[in-house]
Amino acid sequence: MRVGTFVLAAQFPGQGPGEALHRAIRSTEVAEESGLDSVWLAEHHFVPYGVCPSAVTLAALLLGRTHRIRVGTAVSVLPTQHPVALGEQAALLHLTSGGRFTLGVGRGGPWVDLEVFGAGLEAYEKGFPDSLELLLDWLGKPRVAGRGERYGFREVAVVPRADELLAGDGGESPGGPEVVVACTSPKTVRLAAEKGLPMLLGMHCGDQEKADMVALWRSTALAAGRSPESVHGAGHVSAGVVQIADRPEEAVETLVKAMPGWLRQGLDAHVTIDGRHRVMRDPVAYTELLCGLHPVGPPRLAADRLAATAERTGITRFALLAEGSGDLAATEENVARLGAEVLPLLT
Repeated sequence: MRVGTFVLAAQFPGQGPGEALHRAIRSTEVAEESGLDSVWLAEHHFVPYGVCPSAVTLAALLLGRTHRIRVGTAVSVLPTQHPVALGEQAALLHLTSGGRFTLGVGRGGPWVDLEVFGAGLEAYEKGFPDSLELLLDWLGKPRVAGRGERYGFREVAVVPRADELLAGDGGESPGGPEVVVACTSPKTVRLAAEKGLPMLLGMHCGDQEKADMVALWRSTALAAGRSPESVHGAGHVSAGVVQIADRPEEAVETLVKAMPGWLRQGLDAHVTIDGRHRVMRDPVAYTELLCGLHPVGPPRLAADRLAATAERTGITRFALLAEGSGDLAATEENVARLGAEVLPLLT
C-alpha cells in the first residue's frame, strides 16, 4: 500500500492565496516526516478552488525541499500548455530529483482557461490524444518532429533526455518519469490503457465505479498487446479525502463545517469558455458523500476503508486530500496522524 496526500492549495473563505500555498508546502514537509509515500499537486487557474496555477513549478520547489517523498502533478492540464514545454520540465524534474517526479496529465474542463491561453475549445474536445502522443514522444525519443496543424514543427533534438538518469540516483523510473493519466470517461480510460499508462481516478468515484474503470483499462491494455505482467502491475492511483479523529462524528463534523464553504466559493468561480450550462453539486451533500466513501474517522476505520478499496478495485496507491479542515495546524496534525496511526495498520 502506497499512501500519499492530494494537495489542492484550496483557498477557504476568509483566506488569501498565500495562506493556501503555505499550507500546501507545510503539509508536504509533514508528509515526508510522517513516512507517506507521495504528494500529488493539483493545478487550477483563476479560481479559489485551488490557487496553484502551475503544478510543475510547485513540484520543483517541493522536490528541492524534500529528500525521499515522491512528488507528482494531479494534474498538469495538457490542453492549455505545449506538450514539448511540459515534457522539458518533466525531464528536468525527473533528472534533478533522482527520479522522484511523477507527471500526471489530464484533459481539464471547458473553462475560460482555454480562451486565455489561446488553446480554444477544440484542444479540450478533440486535441488531448495528439497532445499526449507528442508528450510521450518527447519523453521517450532522442529526436522529435511535430505533426498536425497545432503542433507542426521540424525535427529537433530532445535536450535533456528524460531517460538519462544517472546510475545510482535511486530513481524508480530510470527510463524517464512516470506518466499517469486522469480518467473520468471510458474514452480516456481506453486511451490510457492503449498506451500502458496508469490512471488517476477522482475522489468523487466510489469503489464500484473505480473497479469498473480498472477492468476496462485491463481488458483494453491486453487487447492492445500489453503484457499480462505490466497490466497486472499497473500503478493506478485512487484520489480521496482523509480526516483522522478519535471519533467518526468528530472527523465528519470537521469536514462538514469547513468544506462546503470552500466548495461553494471555488466551484461557483469556474467560468466555461462557451457559456454552456453547468450543474453544480450541492456542497453539503457532496462533502457528506466524500465522508462516506473515504478514510474519514478513527485510524482503524480509515485503514479498513483503504484496505477495502484496494481489495475491491485492485488499486494500492492513494492520493488523499488532507486539508479539508482549511486550517494549517489541523492539516499538519491530520497528515501526521495518517502517517503515525494509519500506515502501521496497513502493513
